[in-house]
Amino acid sequence: MGESLAGLRALVTGGGAGIGRAIADCLVREGARVMVVDANTATNPDVVADVSTTAGVDSVFQSVRSGLGGLDLLVNNVGVAGPTAAVENMDPDEFDRCVQICLGSAFRCTRAAVPLLREGSTKRQRSIVNISSTAGLFGYPLRSPYVAAKWGVIGMTKTWAMELGPEGIRVNAICPGSVGGPRMDGVIEREAATTGIPAGEIRAAYEDQVSMRSFIDASDIGEAIVFLASPAARFINGQALAVDGHTETLSTR
Repeated sequence: MGESLAGLRALVTGGGAGIGRAIADCLVREGARVMVVDANTATNPDVVADVSTTAGVDSVFQSVRSGLGGLDLLVNNVGVAGPTAAVENMDPDEFDRCVQICLGSAFRCTRAAVPLLREGSTKRQRSIVNISSTAGLFGYPLRSPYVAAKWGVIGMTKTWAMELGPEGIRVNAICPGSVGGPRMDGVIEREAATTGIPAGEIRAAYEDQVSMRSFIDASDIGEAIVFLASPAARFINGQALAVDGHTETLSTR
């Protein structure tokens, strides 16, 4: 798009690696000023914090005010894959922790971001993009907490679009499909361990779930966010956009 987001001030949570890093890189390429927050110090984020906690979010937004001077775009990307188990074998504490990270972080960050977004110039596109998943659109055996969180993200997206739309602040969600990389490798390995099905067969089943028969790249999500943050998407609001090659099912059996 050729620096279509020049000067836009953006915060990307969970931006140290994987999808988050790809999002940050795409935004920077388009001219945005990006602050990356991550709990993993090894990823060299701009801010180290756990945004699933209120204290962590408070520290992040102090840095946003001092480092960016305001905010035009919030990308709620942080998340974890969570445990893999049948519902009767699911550890309740692991369930709660997955939901707290994947859903609670989006709530806490948005709660803190809205006052800054309201202060933004009316000449600048102001928006929030939440990273959900195709697991927010389908049932997903053995992944109850992840599904609960990702469906919740879409519900909050639509609710916040209604709350903030009259003020010109747009809220959308992106639903990635299976993204190639270490995180998806881990999902496949854990599912293989739980079901006894060889990892190669599970990987092939995930690929076969997609009409285009392929995993996506993290950069595909970054490009979609560049579009949603741009003036070209100025009337796109309250939507859950699947970037996945068209997922047909999330059942691998």
